[in-house]
Amino acid sequence: MAWDIESVAAELLRCEAERVDRPPFSDEWPELDLATGYAIQDRTLQARLDRGETLVGVKLGLTSKAKQQRMGVHFPFVAWLTDAMVMPAGDPVPQPRLIHPRIEPEIVFVMRERLAGPGVTCATAMAAVDTVWGGAEVIDSRFRDFRFTAGDVVADNASSGAFVTGPVGVAPGDLDLSLEAALVEVDGVIVDSATGAAVQGHPGEALALAANELAKRGHALEPGWIVLTGGMTDAVPAPAGTSVAIHFTNLGSIFVNGGE
Repeated sequence: MAWDIESVAAELLRCEAERVDRPPFSDEWPELDLATGYAIQDRTLQARLDRGETLVGVKLGLTSKAKQQRMGVHFPFVAWLTDAMVMPAGDPVPQPRLIHPRIEPEIVFVMRERLAGPGVTCATAMAAVDTVWGGAEVIDSRFRDFRFTAGDVVADNASSGAFVTGPVGVAPGDLDLSLEAALVEVDGVIVDSATGAAVQGHPGEALALAANELAKRGHALEPGWIVLTGGMTDAVPAPAGTSVAIHFTNLGSIFVNGGE
C-alpha cells in the first residue's frame, strides 16, 4: 500500500495494541526520512493524549556509541514519554503488552525549570535540572528483529515501552555524571557496564540536544518533565523469567523481574 503519515501512525498503534511486529516501513516507503518520522511520532502522541494518556517528558534514543553501532543508526533523536509508560518500582516487565522487550540503564533527569532551545549548552541544560536519578528503560519495537532506519525508529517513538526510576535522587551538583557508572546484571551475572560519559560525553549534552531538537518543532522541556538521556550500554533481552539488575555508583540499584 501507499504509506503516509496518518496510515503509518495508525499501523504503529495497531501493532503496539495487538503485540505484533512488522518489517520497517522504509522497505516500502524509502522517502520516510527523519522529518517525516517526527511528524508520525507527533501524530501517535496526539492519539495517546486523545485516549487519556498524559505527557510526562521525553526520551532520547541512540545517544551512546554502543547503541548506535548495535542498531546501525549513527545519530541520536528524541521521543515522547507518557504516564502509560511509567512502570512502578518492583513491578515485572509488562510482558502482556510488549513484543520483544529489552532493558538498558539510563541517567534520568527531572526538570526544575523550562528549558527551550536553540543554543542550549550542557551547562545551561544542567542548571535547569532539579534532580538526577538512575533509571531502567524497557525498550520495545514494532519492527521485526529491531531492524529499522532512522525514519522508522523515530516514527516508532524511539522504541518506547516502559521505564522505571531508581530509589535515589540527588541534586545535579552532587555527583560527576560523566563518571557515574552502571553495571548490568542478568540472572546474577554482570554482562555489561558503562559510565555517563558513554552518553554524548556527559548526560547533560543529551539533555541539551533534546532541548535544541524540540525547539525545531516548536516545543521545550517543561518543569517537572522526566528526561531519559539514552541507554548507557547496549540493551539486554528481557523475556519472561529473566532477572535484570542495574547497579549505579551513587544512584542505587534497580531490580526488574522479567515476569511471566
